[in-house]
Amino acid sequence: MKRKISIAVLGSTGYVGLELVYLLSKKKNISINFLGSENSANKKINLIDPRIKVNLPNIKFNSQFKEKNIDILFLALPHKVSQDYVKKFFNKLKIIDLSADFRLDSETVYKKNYNQKHSCPKLLKEFVYGLFEINFNLIKKSNNIAVPGCYPTSVLLPLIPLLKFKVIKSTNIIIDSKSGYSGAGKNFDKNNIFKSKNDLNFYNYNTNQHRHICEIKQELQKFTDDNVLFSFNPHVLPIYRGMMSTIYCDLTKSFSIKEINIILKKFYKKYKNIQIVEDNTRIDFNKIQNTNNCIIKLFKHYSSSKIILVSLIDNLQKGAAGQAIQCMSAIIKN
Repeated sequence: MKRKISIAVLGSTGYVGLELVYLLSKKKNISINFLGSENSANKKINLIDPRIKVNLPNIKFNSQFKEKNIDILFLALPHKVSQDYVKKFFNKLKIIDLSADFRLDSETVYKKNYNQKHSCPKLLKEFVYGLFEINFNLIKKSNNIAVPGCYPTSVLLPLIPLLKFKVIKSTNIIIDSKSGYSGAGKNFDKNNIFKSKNDLNFYNYNTNQHRHICEIKQELQKFTDDNVLFSFNPHVLPIYRGMMSTIYCDLTKSFSIKEINIILKKFYKKYKNIQIVEDNTRIDFNKIQNTNNCIIKLFKHYSSSKIILVSLIDNLQKGAAGQAIQCMSAIIKN
């Protein structure tokens, strides 16, 4: 009988950590042997998230984790905190980090965007950016994965193929994104969006200053020799989960919707999680919530020189925990 893969999850009680444990708990080839938290030690995780039906070890403090008999360590921790655990356990087991700490290639860019020095900058080059459908061949050869942010995932999946094959220009890209509040983490004040049952709020934040901008630019720039220039305007919605990015692009020449769809479908033909919608079906949050899919649909612009892309993901699954598990599925064969 094949041995189960032994898993540890640090930061198991945050929105992403709970989603990760829930998804892992349903996999027969996985044994979850350590659950860590900063402030929920000695509790049963199913009392925090009743979706988790299997019997798991009691939660301990993150600092109590030992690497013995663990194959893969998931870090569902805030940025900066992950660095301490990566330094301690690097080269001792496989690491899948869901924070922002190892997504960026440049120590300087990290310091500029996160307002602090990176404590182990030499390890940045040791992590593969875990955008599964784009970097699968790199992921499966690596022991260290940096899972992309949710906004970048929703933006990069539709844009990378079109930049790579010179369908769209690299400048004047406008990205308008909307996310459920779980994307803001457990410290988000829900009073900002829930005034009452009949009085819900919705607003944009960090326009053209969001920390994910550097991550988006870094990855897009790898697929074109031209300078990538875009505007990014994120919003938070009064719903728990889901993310939609509407992207406006200039075409390099006259392409029909049909031609662009063919390019996207061919590019992602091996990946069932990427769904290109070609008919008049409405795409909405209900289509992607609690799935690990990315739905992409193209729309005509009134100008034939432009195109509108709409990309939908679940920010907790494809934008975080689900993509982390995709990466796990690749590296356990390594």
